Amino acid sequence: MNYLLSAILLTPLLALLVLLFIPSANTKAVKLWANLAGLAGFLVTLPLLSTFDRNKDFQFIEKLEWIPSVGASYHLGIDGISLLLIIMTGLIGFLAILCSWNAIETRLKEYYAYLLLQQVGMLGVFMALDFLLFFVFWELVLVPMYFIIAIWGGPRRGYASIKFVIYTLIGSVLMLLGILMLYYQHFTQFQVYTFDINELIKTAMPANMAWWVFWAFFVGFAVKVPMFPFHTWLPDAHTEAPTAGSVILASVLLKMGTYGFLRFSLPLLPDTSRNPVVVNAIALLSIIAIVYGALVCLMQKDMKKLIAYSSVSHMGFCTLGIFALNPAGLAGSILQQINHGISTGMLFLIVGIVYERRHSREIAEYGGLMKVMPVFAFVFLIAALSSMGMPPLNGFIGEITILQGAYQMSFNWAFWSVVGIALGAAYLLWLYQRTMLGEVAGKNAKLLDLSWREIAVFAPLIVWAFWIGLYPKPYFDILERPVAQIVERVRPGYYAERKLRNPLEAPLSQAGPQSTPRASLSAPTPAVSR
Repeated sequence: MNYLLSAILLTPLLALLVLLFIPSANTKAVKLWANLAGLAGFLVTLPLLSTFDRNKDFQFIEKLEWIPSVGASYHLGIDGISLLLIIMTGLIGFLAILCSWNAIETRLKEYYAYLLLQQVGMLGVFMALDFLLFFVFWELVLVPMYFIIAIWGGPRRGYASIKFVIYTLIGSVLMLLGILMLYYQHFTQFQVYTFDINELIKTAMPANMAWWVFWAFFVGFAVKVPMFPFHTWLPDAHTEAPTAGSVILASVLLKMGTYGFLRFSLPLLPDTSRNPVVVNAIALLSIIAIVYGALVCLMQKDMKKLIAYSSVSHMGFCTLGIFALNPAGLAGSILQQINHGISTGMLFLIVGIVYERRHSREIAEYGGLMKVMPVFAFVFLIAALSSMGMPPLNGFIGEITILQGAYQMSFNWAFWSVVGIALGAAYLLWLYQRTMLGEVAGKNAKLLDLSWREIAVFAPLIVWAFWIGLYPKPYFDILERPVAQIVERVRPGYYAERKLRNPLEAPLSQAGPQSTPRASLSAPTPAVSR
């Protein structure tokens, strides 16, 4: 058995245990150890890239008995979707620790301990193939983020942290009820208790029960994304969290919700997932999030709150791509999740840097920073262009692929997505103009440009943004097989029908699905209303 996934999980956990024995008074040792642990946590994920086989299903499988009396096991494994999210989690976790070198001055050991614990939970979510184990990691993530906001956050940190917990817990409770309904339905059919996802996928859910389970899952995942109208916790949490907390929230935690749709809602409940009522309802909520989030950004006076609402808009593209239920939409959505982690992570780091120097996030307080901080202004420009989807940066590839998938479903979907993209360019260019151009305000005249440590934080994200923008093929290759399996599960016969319509089309890669869909999925896919 390959224990690479366990090694990735245990690296931040063991580092956390060592950190507890370092004297709190020795702040330099605490910082050095935490940063070394963050770097090790990222480096240990890299062997996945060299050994991952894109022509196979779940890999690096580990399965050990955990609670056999209820059918729960320590079951880990990853596919192409998990692979990309784990690599991003490792990198963002390291950069979040690195960016905190001068930002946090009190209770350092506790702060870094929570960041490392957060890393364990996030990685576990993307590895778990046992539903109960997934739920444990899902809930584990909540604890350190609550304390990170509540202890090291801004003036309204108490309100923001409690709101974050309440929203997430309500969603989690409903999701747990859905898990238990699926669990007991599987027992009714097979007389075996199990939380194993590979077994639960065989469960034939009655239509009425599947409907309730889907919406129970939906609330749990939609709160985490967050989708409109479950988004109101996000601006408060982002605004009050320290820089590292905002970066982790935007780059990784939000992706747990979209990952839940991809890993559980669509494969486990395919009939309900392709129901036109469900598809059109989620598409409508996604489009509202895209346009509403962008319009609200145009009204913001606080830089951090503007970027927080931009996440609502950008994640709307991701959920719209998922429920396009076609290869372009799904692949574009997954890639755009990575893109959002890169670009929005950079934007929150940028706000954190100016806040450390000026202790203000008010847009009106800035202006002319390009003249005193030219390197900073250049990095800000790259981050803004990446976020607004300008070629040759990463955001363009994700958005154009989602638009392709959305257009296949409905012209209206694609039209409102383009409106959202235009509004996104407007608020980002407006933000850049107000802060970087013009005359230098007196308080900004002596601001220091980026240090070498700060440049090191941005460098891997900039390189990654250009890599995806210039050469996205490896990412689509990695995603081809898992995307094909999801599409064939939700829309059985999709690839065969496409082949009949276009006989000259290149043959499907061997990365296509190998399993036979359930008999209950063999009905034609209903047309989605335009």
